[in-house]
Amino acid sequence: MMISGEYGETMVNIYSFSALRPVKEKAEAIACVPYDVVDGKEARECIEKHPLSFMRVTRPDSIMPDLDPKDPKVYAAAKKTFEEMIESGLFVRDDKPSIYVYRADYGHAVYTGFVADVSVKDYEENKIRRHELTRYDKEEDRTNHIDVTNANTGLVILLYRDTGGISSYICSLIEGKAADGTATGDTGVKHEIFRISDPAVIGKIIDTFGGVDTLYIADGHHRAKSSVNVAQRRRKEGRDTEESERFMAVIFAEDTVKIHGYSRLLADLGEYTGESFIAALKERYTLAPYDSPDTSQSRIVPRTVQTADKPLHIFHMYLGGRWYELTAPVKAPEKIIESLDVSDLQERVLDGMLGIKDPRGDKRLDFMGGSYPISELQRRVDSGEFKAAFSIQPVKVRTVLDVADRGEIMPPKSTWFEPKVLSGLVIHTLE
Repeated sequence: MMISGEYGETMVNIYSFSALRPVKEKAEAIACVPYDVVDGKEARECIEKHPLSFMRVTRPDSIMPDLDPKDPKVYAAAKKTFEEMIESGLFVRDDKPSIYVYRADYGHAVYTGFVADVSVKDYEENKIRRHELTRYDKEEDRTNHIDVTNANTGLVILLYRDTGGISSYICSLIEGKAADGTATGDTGVKHEIFRISDPAVIGKIIDTFGGVDTLYIADGHHRAKSSVNVAQRRRKEGRDTEESERFMAVIFAEDTVKIHGYSRLLADLGEYTGESFIAALKERYTLAPYDSPDTSQSRIVPRTVQTADKPLHIFHMYLGGRWYELTAPVKAPEKIIESLDVSDLQERVLDGMLGIKDPRGDKRLDFMGGSYPISELQRRVDSGEFKAAFSIQPVKVRTVLDVADRGEIMPPKSTWFEPKVLSGLVIHTLE
């Protein structure tokens, strides 16, 4: 069932669908973190700890270490495991098209969106917009995984500008209701799924979503592009279906999610010592010690005050057991990408001082999602694993949307969105 098309070609298209979902009593044991937030070792440990974990489908390479992760046998194993889970009754298909309210309770915040299918055509026509580049090798992996398993096994997170009270209406649908699926997971975050199958309610969503003309990818750029690749592949091969022209997403209002910064960690300082590194930084920034920050938080509150007419780059560095605040004027505030703190850090420090030109591939650089407490950055440096760390201030959600609207691309690892959603609670099959 389509949720929107009556509003014409300028509006995005949203579809209800009959999902495969874990039986209620097994949802906790099956649901897992997305495939791309863990490495092979972590995925294997997850499967060992949770034998029914959906990670067996999303990351079969982790339990087939002797094979190349892109070996056809790996994807065949994912398909076989998925089919066995269905045949054994761990998953059941809903009897009619629905949408699914998704609620993630972090304790300090509750995030509520809804799961529906979106249109491959809308992605191709730039109604579903991105702010990051995808890597071909990762695209190839998920393209093959989706095609072989015949399913969207993970959620793409999309945002919309809420102009019609959509978010409040979605929240109202689940007030006082019991969830149809719940999983807490190892992080302690409570994830709940509420099925909405009443045609009248879906019709109401049609009305409220009618003014939305653009969706924005917050997380899952590779899952989205790979779904488009599968659709295009199947068109060429004559295997396309109505369902293969759609992919699954969880959709949140842009003012209801949160962005954290994405921290950088340096394995070494190149030819610099700690003292010479600080001296070189002082030639590029105003640098001041920052004593006793609250390391239980996910960001360090700047002590330097900036004004709208004199914007500053502000970030923090941990080196030699001490924090520092670094500031510098933004050279071109009207240039959205150049004005980002991560862009300045990359240009003047990572590349300009250390020669790290490829932040995605250089092994001297690592990243840490900004939802972790600052104490974790300190721990990884104090342990000797890294020499220094940079804590980055979060960008605004509207900045991300503006970047996408302009057709520009943010530097890698610029944003860490909250919530993070689980895989395995809702699955869309392509036939």
